Formats: sequence, structure tokens, C-alpha cells
Amino acid sequence: MLVNLKTLLTKAYIDKRAVGSFNVYSYETIHGVCKAIKITEKPAIISFGASYMKNMSLECVKSIVDEAVKDMPEDTVLHLDHCRDLKIIKAAIDAGFTSVMYDGSALDFEENIKNTKDVVDMAHAENVSVEAELGKVALGDYSNETDIDSKQAFTNPSSAAEFAERTNIDALAVSIGTVHGMYKGEPNIRIDILKEINAATDIPLVLHGGSGTPKKTLIDCIKNGICKINVNTEISRYTVRKMYKAIEDEPNIHLSKLALLETEFVSESVSEYIRLFYRN
Repeated sequence: MLVNLKTLLTKAYIDKRAVGSFNVYSYETIHGVCKAIKITEKPAIISFGASYMKNMSLECVKSIVDEAVKDMPEDTVLHLDHCRDLKIIKAAIDAGFTSVMYDGSALDFEENIKNTKDVVDMAHAENVSVEAELGKVALGDYSNETDIDSKQAFTNPSSAAEFAERTNIDALAVSIGTVHGMYKGEPNIRIDILKEINAATDIPLVLHGGSGTPKKTLIDCIKNGICKINVNTEISRYTVRKMYKAIEDEPNIHLSKLALLETEFVSESVSEYIRLFYRN
């Protein structure tokens, strides 16, 4: 069953757990994430980035998700990831997405607040949750987020508190040293900044750039307020490597069989993350 983001994250925040948010861009990836949810019997978020609208329409994603979640043992969220265009956000809400992310992180503070408030008013009227971002998560290697600023800007804890209060958002994505994609060097995740943000705010916090982040660091983040963790690049790299090996082993493999393997490989990688994030 599809629910809004606030429903999943409120419980996760209390339990000091995190819900995984996994990017999809095809029939196979959607079913791979849903299969992982069924296998683990834990909640997760089906995340469709606005940058993937070249792959699928919003309506197509919603239709496939509806079919895939019919027998789901756990609630899930259909989330629009990283969108700066309010028209696309409105279209996602109209299509039946249950959560949207407005990314105004490249704007100045007041303009980010203004636009975010507009999105919150629009979304909450339809019982749709809103995630926003303050600070900038840098661009790493192998990421598909080509419109992301390459520079890092850590989230200011006092600004985060003011931003959350003035916008009435349901979740806040923060910048503490992770990157979109894979790290170019040794990760330096600022748990100290995260602790300050968590102490200053009372809403679920979101970590973008889960790929390549050490497991111990992810667990430390969850202990200090992170309730949603985005993973994309590492699942893609895992699946591509496995598919490449499958083609090497069977050069004449039929495309239909390869599509089934893609779903299986996505499910394997996503399942591992779900178990890590939602451990007892």
C-alpha cells in the first residue's frame, strides 16, 4: 500500500531507524525494489528522480508501481526525488505520487524558504509529504545527477531549525559530507554537525549520497536523526557488474532473460541496504 513519507518517517524517527530510498527508472528497477521489500518485509521508498523523466513518464511510473505493490506486505512511498521545477512537482502530485522533494539548495535562504512553502501548501492539500534540502551535497564519481553543484556546503544547524519551522516540511535533507555518486577520496562525514542539526530540529533528517558510505558511518548517522537514506549509484554499479558477468558467461543470452536478471540483481543490492538501515 502506498502511504506518504511522513507516515513512514515518523515511526522511524522514534525507533532510531532509517528507511531506504532507492532510485528507479524502468519496469525492472521498480520491480527489483518491490521484490526487496517483499523479501525483507521492511518498508522502503520507491524514488523516481525528475532527471529520469527521459526514461519514463510520471504516469507510467505510478501505473507500474500500483501493479507492483498490490501484494506488498509493507507500506511504501512513491517519491519524486530532486526536483527544482514546481510544474513537475504539481504533475507528480496529480499523477498520484505520495511524496515530493523540492530541491532549492542552490537558491539563497529566503528564496528557498519561499518556494518550499509554496510546495508544502500545494502538496499538503493533497496529503502528499514534502522533503526539502538545505546545504549542498557535492557531486562525486559515476553519479547521474549531472545538474548538481560540484561543491560541498555543510548545513548550518541554526538555519536548519529556522528553515524547518518556517516551511512546515516533513523531512529535511542535510549536507554533512556525503556526495552524489561515489567518493573521490576518503569519506569525511561530519557526525558532529549532524548531532547539532538533530538537536536544533525536531523533524526526520535525510541523508543523500548513501553509496560508498561506510556501514559504521551510516549506523552512526541513523543514531543521530537520519531517518531516510538515498542510495542510487552503488545499486546501479552492482547491477551493471552482475549483468556484465551474466553476458560474459552467456554471450547469446536472450534480452528477456537479462531483464529478469536485472530485477534480481537490483533486489539483492536493495535488500542488503534495507536490512542495514532497518535493523533491530
